[in-house]
Formats: sequence, C-alpha cells, structure tokens
Amino acid sequence: MFAIYLKGLALGASLIMAIGAQNAFVLSQGVRRKYNIIIPLICSTSDAILISVGILGVGELLASNQIVSQMASAGGALFLGWYGFKSFKLFLKPGVLDESGEGPQSLKAAVLITLAVTLLNPHVYIDTILLLGSISLQFEGNGRYAFGAGAVSASFLWFFSLSLGGKILSPVFKNPMAWKVLDLLITMIMWFIAFNLVKSLLNH
Repeated sequence: MFAIYLKGLALGASLIMAIGAQNAFVLSQGVRRKYNIIIPLICSTSDAILISVGILGVGELLASNQIVSQMASAGGALFLGWYGFKSFKLFLKPGVLDESGEGPQSLKAAVLITLAVTLLNPHVYIDTILLLGSISLQFEGNGRYAFGAGAVSASFLWFFSLSLGGKILSPVFKNPMAWKVLDLLITMIMWFIAFNLVKSLLNH
C-alpha cells in the first residue's frame, strides 16, 4: 500500500512542479514572507478537493464500466507520454521561475489572486480530476485512496515548501541547471507511469 502511496506522491509532484503562474506567485510571496500560510493552504486544499473528486467521482464512475475504464487508461497513457515529451523539451531548453513583482497588499487580494491562478488554469482540472482519476483505476480497493493520498501529500509538501522556504529556494529555481534536473526527473516519472498503464492494458 505504501508503494502505491509513493506512486501517487511522485506523479502528483511531477504534475505540480511545472513552471507556471501559480508556482511563480507562491514563490514570489514566499520570498517576501507575505501570507506564507494562507496562500499555500488555498493551493493545496484546492488540489486536495479536485483530486478527491477525480479519485472518488470520476474514478468510481470509470471503474463501473470496463470499456470506458480501458479507454481512460489509454488516454491517460497518451497524455502522460505527451506530458513527458513536453518536459523533455524543457530539459533541452529550460527556463527559470520568475518571482518578480510586488504582489497583493491585502489578505483579500492575496486570496482572490491565489484562487485565480489556481482555478482559472484549465490544466488543473485535466491533471487532478481526469488524469489522476483515470490512473487511479489501476489500483483496486483501498489502493486507489492510497494513490490519491500520495498525490494530495505532494501538493501540500510542494506549496508549503515553496512558500515557507521561498528565500532558500528562490536562487535554486533561478538556476537553469536546477530546472534541467527537475524536467528530466519529471520526464522519467511521466514515461514510467505511462509505460505501466500500457502494460496493464495489454495484460487485460
């Protein structure tokens, strides 16, 4: 069961760590020590809710139909293959995480901006509800919940580390070499899970 939890942790981390507006915002406020608890809490709680919907809602729905379940697994494998390819392209030409900008001055503004960069990104729904929900189908019984718990844990660990360790992590993420290592790691995880999905489909 712990191995399944670690799979969820690894995949959840791979999906979250991509360079984007949400990570840049969380890091920028972490560097400035502004709203260091509420901002990562909103990001990770939002992920937890969406992942739960994927595991308990979409996952349960897909599990009830074997044909749909296999189609979802195939789609997940293709998506992960494509996602891994994107990460590999970034590995060949990495960027840096820009944490510039003053950011919100009030708590209300901070909450609204955090919700915007979190929930207005269509990829968050694809990653959490559809992708994690369909991939969880390869695990039976409580294994699906362990996988979801791993993905949720990755979100909390990442966003709180990014926010509370902002001053320490900022120079690391400004270094393109750090992103080369991270992008290569993400590529390997994505392709490994995609391979396992294809293998499970062929065994049915």
